[in-house]
Amino acid sequence: MDCFFVACADARRRRLLDEGLLVMLTTHPFDDDKLREECGVFGIYGNPQAGAITALGLHALQHRGQEAAGIVSFDGDRFHLQHTLGLVGDHFSSEAIIAKLKGASAIGHVRYATTGDTSIRNVQPLYADFEFGGFALAHNGNLTNAQVLRRQLVRRGCLFQSSTDTEVIVHLMATARGGSPVDRLIEAVRQVEGAFSLVALTSNKVIGVRDALGVRPLVLGKLGDTYLLASETCAFDIVGADYVRDVEPGEMIVIDGDGIHSLRPFQPQQRRLCIFEYIYFARPDSVMEGTSVYQARQRIGRELAREAGVPADVIVPVPDSGVPAALGYAQEAGVPFDLGIIRNHYVGRTFIEPTDQIRHLGVKLKHNANRAMIEGKRVVLVDDSIVRGTTSKKIVEMVRAAGAKEVHMRISSPPTSHPCFYGIDTPEQGKLLAHRMTVEQMRDFIQADSLAFISLDGLYRAMGEEKRDPAKLGYCDACFTGDYPIPLTDALEHPPAEANVPVRA
Repeated sequence: MDCFFVACADARRRRLLDEGLLVMLTTHPFDDDKLREECGVFGIYGNPQAGAITALGLHALQHRGQEAAGIVSFDGDRFHLQHTLGLVGDHFSSEAIIAKLKGASAIGHVRYATTGDTSIRNVQPLYADFEFGGFALAHNGNLTNAQVLRRQLVRRGCLFQSSTDTEVIVHLMATARGGSPVDRLIEAVRQVEGAFSLVALTSNKVIGVRDALGVRPLVLGKLGDTYLLASETCAFDIVGADYVRDVEPGEMIVIDGDGIHSLRPFQPQQRRLCIFEYIYFARPDSVMEGTSVYQARQRIGRELAREAGVPADVIVPVPDSGVPAALGYAQEAGVPFDLGIIRNHYVGRTFIEPTDQIRHLGVKLKHNANRAMIEGKRVVLVDDSIVRGTTSKKIVEMVRAAGAKEVHMRISSPPTSHPCFYGIDTPEQGKLLAHRMTVEQMRDFIQADSLAFISLDGLYRAMGEEKRDPAKLGYCDACFTGDYPIPLTDALEHPPAEANVPVRA
């Protein structure tokens, strides 16, 4: 059995956290009314500044995960690991840390926990020593049969060191029938179900793999003679690299001294990129599958205005994710756009114990009404989603208190009525407002004068299709429809007591 280990982070911070002397909240308790980002991955081969470039790439991908970050590099002789809890800039802005990440190849990861708890043992990239040498792996997404595979591997004698589903892939490689790292990785990924984009590092290769349906994004870039992999193109922009193309669904890219090689370890399937990447998750300056995320959000806003326009004096985005859709809505409606809500960008972390009073005031720590722009006006608030509804209710209340004559809420996604099992942390189905209430009941709950969501067909029209056609879907929209394209093996084996876990048709 190959030995597997995860490197430890700063001992002093861990001791303070363990002893309760440091309260570190990377996300506030009152921020649980948003779908949480998944994770972000980055890889580079053939550049002497690989460690520093990876750190910069992770900075650009920080929106995809704020709980932890890690980088593994290889210098031709040794692997170098740096893992930390918290934000990329808290650790990887240090010259001393970057100097430790020697070598011309590296991979990195930013994490928001969708499986496994938030602890240093779960920080990626994971690292293993195999008989062929060192191997590091970083993963964006969720494996839907990880628990079933984990029990099988434990019965075979595997010793797990983390609670993240990514480690399952490492042990599947360790118990493979042998062969090269690429052969072992292919054997491993053919056994897993779920949504994943992987980057891996060996002594002479960087490897990228995208799941057969392409639910999670992965793109290929080039910087001079150097090739890069990342979750989004914005990670290339920050380092001056050029976007080459998307890694295709079901494709494995192997980058080594001879260039890039494309392998196809899976049977071809209909692509199903997560449509929420366009609505909320991806950075607006990224390009996915040849489409500008910013422009897609504007088109969604315009379609929303056509479907659910209402007489108004000003269109106000709920910052920051509502801005492009609100611009599109305002352009289509012919109504002025203004920043009627100002966001405080410095509340991502706090060392204040969250008392009940602080929780109640939490929305004002993050957002504040701009009274001069909304007082006495009929306001349309544009946001990307409603999850639990608590934040929307507080924002409506805040805008009314600032003197708005009417407050209408428009949402640039259909109602989120089903949980995600593919790498996005959503509440249990019973806690999703759209699962428990009609749109009119939701309107009453948030105390808006009116509430409307873009329709499913309207969303697909904004993405360039005539309507949502179940026979040829190009996106995963399970959080709106319950149409899960990948088997939910673990969930069906141990379903939550309150949820109806669907069987794949």
